[in-house]
Order: sequence, then structure tokens, then C-alpha cells
Amino acid sequence: MMTTDNNAIQYHIDERGVAYITLSRPEKHNAFDDEMIAGLTAYFKQAGADDAVRVVVLQAEGKSFSAGGDLRWMQRMADYSYEENHADAMLLATMLHTLNTLPKPTIARVQGAAFGGAVGLIACCDMAVGSKLSKFCLSEVKIGLIPATISPYVIEAMGPRVCRRYFQTAEVFSARRARRLGLLSETVTEEELDTTIDDLIGNLLKNGPTAVSQAKALIRDVAYRPVDNTLMEDTSKMIANIRVSEEGQEGLHAFFEKRPARWQE
Repeated sequence: MMTTDNNAIQYHIDERGVAYITLSRPEKHNAFDDEMIAGLTAYFKQAGADDAVRVVVLQAEGKSFSAGGDLRWMQRMADYSYEENHADAMLLATMLHTLNTLPKPTIARVQGAAFGGAVGLIACCDMAVGSKLSKFCLSEVKIGLIPATISPYVIEAMGPRVCRRYFQTAEVFSARRARRLGLLSETVTEEELDTTIDDLIGNLLKNGPTAVSQAKALIRDVAYRPVDNTLMEDTSKMIANIRVSEEGQEGLHAFFEKRPARWQE
């Protein structure tokens, strides 16, 4: 097990290889600034590169998942030049991209409020389990801004038609609606959050770690492509490669020999 702490974020790996990245500014409702963005980017990269990490859980302390941008950070941005604002936004865009493309399965544990950029964090995770009392808001237009850097991920999660409404109205919407719109995978009671996530983790840990990583990448590689000879050739090569790989061979032999695969032991 390993635990590190940079005050605003905690990073802990348990004995199963589950990395917990915890937003730890409950007194600020886990609002993030440039320092937290840099810290999250570093921890996401660390988890992605660590062979011991099998699953990543993004969670938060306190009553809120995250209120979005920190007010003092936003006040500083108001005085930035265009060039400074662009550089600042690129740091956020890089953090979101790092999470979205992490080569490990990611789960968001959501309680309380998730506003502004926090919706982007949730959309970047592969799965998101939310409390039934959690609430969501794409609030940027309320202060004359737009949800630009998070938009690719939120639009992918919720769809363009839905985003036409919520990007413009900045309405607060419920966990039930977030589940219906695709932002959340599951909605449960506060008491069921951890057990529901543990069930997902248990299912993930039964599977070949390389296969899980490649299955995640497969979605990015295949989504929205036409089913033509090129795609059929590409996907046939993918399955052929993994069938002859060490993990693929172990999985096949374990299945036919009716024994647990090495990654399940």
C-alpha cells in the first residue's frame, strides 16, 4: 500500500492495486485551482504508468464532489491577458485529456454538488456512481463564460442535443436526470456508494489488466468509424495480437483448464 498527500489531493493505493485519488479541500467544497489541476495531472500520469495500479477511483472529501473553479483562482484569471488565459486553460485541458485517456479503468464517486468543471471530471471517467442526492450544473454561462475545455467530454457523455439545453440554461439537474442523460452510470443512496463501487472494482479485477486497458482504447479507436475493410482489418489484427499475447494465452488456458487466471490469484 502507498499513500501520498499534497494537502489538496490524497493519493492512496490499496493492496488490490486500486488507486484512490481524493480531492481534499472540503472546506472549499473541493473547488479546484491551478495547483490542484497540476496535482491531479501528476497523479493521473503516475497511476497510468504504474503497473501495480489496476483501477483508479476519483473521489472527494466532504459534502460536495466539487464546486468547480476556485473563486480566488477565477479572480486571478479575470486579470490575465489572453495569452495567460490560454496557457491556463491548456493546463486544465491537459489534465482532462490525461484522465480521459488513462490506460486504466476509472470510476468517479460522486456525492453532493458537482458544478462547472467538476462535470468534466465525471465525464472523463469510464464509470460514475452518484448519490441520489447529488446535483449537477454546467454553470459557466451564469458568469459570462462557456464550458469550453470540458465540452468534448460532456458532449460525448450526454449528447449534443442535451448539451444545447444545459450549456445555455445553467440549470441545476438531479442525480436521477444525470443517470438518464448518461453522465452517471448508477445512482444509489449515500450508504450504498462504496459497496456499489466495490462491486464494480471486483468485476474489473477479475479481468486481464492488459485486456481491460486495450478494451478501453478499442472504444476510442472504433467509435463512429464506418464498418469497412479497413476497420475489419484493424479489429482483426487487434484480436489476433491479444490472442497470441502472454495474457491472452494465460486467459485462454485458464478458461479451458477450469482454473483461475494468474491475475485473479
